[in-house]
Amino acid sequence: MRTHGGPAGLDPRPSSRIGHLARRLLRGTYVAMQRAPRPPSSPPAPRTAGIGRLRDRFCAYGGSDLGDFDLVALVLGGPSAVRAARALADHYGGIGDLEDAPPDEVATLGGLGRASATRLRAAFELGRRAASARVPRGRPVRSPQDAEAVLGPHLRDAGRERFVVCGLDARHRVRMVHTVAVGTLAYVDVHPREVFRPLVRAGAFAALVGHNHPSGDPTPSDDDVRLTRRLVEAGRLVGIELVDHLIFGRAVAVSLRQRGLCAA
Repeated sequence: MRTHGGPAGLDPRPSSRIGHLARRLLRGTYVAMQRAPRPPSSPPAPRTAGIGRLRDRFCAYGGSDLGDFDLVALVLGGPSAVRAARALADHYGGIGDLEDAPPDEVATLGGLGRASATRLRAAFELGRRAASARVPRGRPVRSPQDAEAVLGPHLRDAGRERFVVCGLDARHRVRMVHTVAVGTLAYVDVHPREVFRPLVRAGAFAALVGHNHPSGDPTPSDDDVRLTRRLVEAGRLVGIELVDHLIFGRAVAVSLRQRGLCAA
């Protein structure tokens, strides 16, 4: 029997069979694509939110709103700065010890490297120079309390012994402040030559000197007394009077002038 003029036994709707097969093929391809493993996503970007928040706080409120090691993180910069600053805080405990640490030692901590450690040391040096520049030139020094106010910012809370000299003019007004030497936790090596060289260069008429005891006890040692006497004699030779030698402890300072070891 023939229908619609086609040969016997053939599907009179060939186009519907082709469409059905095409739909099955497409469906199978879609399912295979869904089941195929997806390529791994790219690793997440390093977290920088911590350092970003510190920058925002610094810009909004200034440095007084941040802790010491928050400022260290800002100096270091980069995505790992906060972690590195925490490693430094854990190792050194305070900013004074970190300030006096050799750059090569700092570079081994927290994955910093030498470049970051050098940048941090340079920031401390700038801070010291800025503190020196803020010394009110022309400020008179007429008492141990005046001398303490001038030298204190350079010596208090330092993690290692530090020796500082201040040059005065003929009316005992401040001309300059200079760090002569930085030593260890218990000793700083000072020679009168290094003390008076910057004074002579600055044309000073008189001088204050001071150093700190990181132990917190400002009691003068026998070496402190001997050095003071040597400085008095050297000052007489070069014509620069040693007005006072102050030793700074944790909360107070001792004046060797008041103990009769410097010129009145």
